This record gives sequence, structure tokens and C-alpha cells, in this order.
Amino acid sequence: MVGLGNPGERYASTRHNIGARVVELLAQRWGERLRKVRFLQADAAEGKLDGHPVWLLRPLSFMNVSGPPVASFARKRKVGVDRMVVIHDEIDLAFGALKLKRGGSTAGHNGLRSLVGSLGDPGFHRIRLGVGRPPGRQDPADYVLQAFAKREREGADLMVETAADAVEALIRDGLPAAQDRFNRGPAA
Repeated sequence: MVGLGNPGERYASTRHNIGARVVELLAQRWGERLRKVRFLQADAAEGKLDGHPVWLLRPLSFMNVSGPPVASFARKRKVGVDRMVVIHDEIDLAFGALKLKRGGSTAGHNGLRSLVGSLGDPGFHRIRLGVGRPPGRQDPADYVLQAFAKREREGADLMVETAADAVEALIRDGLPAAQDRFNRGPAA
């Protein structure tokens, strides 16, 4: 489970870091602690869910260069792309929407572009968390680096909780069942 984001307190509550927040929550739920991986720009924890070993990974590099530490970690731990789940923000989904899928394009997401380039394969599972489009003509890069607006914080927290539930369902039940249960638009 790879939670994408940017390192440091400055970015902790931004739209771009919502994937990293999901991995942090999973570590907390499973009683694990993310620790710095030696010789790698990443924090990781090894947990178990219903007897299934699961690695939680949070790259400590900036989003646009998150591919190399993820690829290095996966190679070292012999984790195939088909067994990888990447959790990330998605401006092409309405705020609060959540979608699970496998493979696909990067849709202009620089973190995904870096991952695909480093892994050499876009076939990983994805949990896409809708942060909505930027208002007006605001640059998308500036938009995702902003904190959620006060009125959005409760919805963002709910999305993190739901995404953690979706990860657990994906592990337990597989992609089709998790998609049936969790692929949805924004909460009404």
C-alpha cells in the first residue's frame, strides 16, 4: 500500500497528501508505526490483515519523484506491480468521490507518472480520492498544494476513513467486490 504525498509539515494537510494520510491511518489501525527505511526516501511498516502480510509505504520524496523510492522498495521486497496499491488524490473526480481500479493512464498526475516510469508498468491497483477541480483558472499544481478549505475538512477526513476501509476490503475480498462496495461519487 503506497500513500502518495509530499514530505514535511508544510504539506501534511494538503489535497496532494490525502493518499499518505490513508497509509498513516492504516498503520494506526493495525497498531504499526511507520519508520524510516534505511538508504531509502520512505517510511514503511509491515502489518498483517487477516493473516495477509501487508507493507505500508509512504515515500518521503516529493510527489513528482516518488517513483524511485517505491520501485526500489518493491524490488527489494519482491512485490510485483500487480500486488501494489497506490492511494492518491485525483482532481478529475468530484470532491469526496472514491474510485478503485487497476491500471490506466497517469491522467497528468505527476506522482503516477513517476511511478509508471520507475516501475515500467502502469498495472498497479489505484484508489483515487476525489479532491475536485481547481476553481476558475487556478493552476492545478497550486490547487493540490493547498490545505482543504475549512468546509471540506470533515469530508476529507471521511474520505480518508473510507479509503482505509476500501484498502482492507481490497485485500480481503479482491478488486471486483471492493469496487462494487466503494466506487462512488461524493457523499450526498
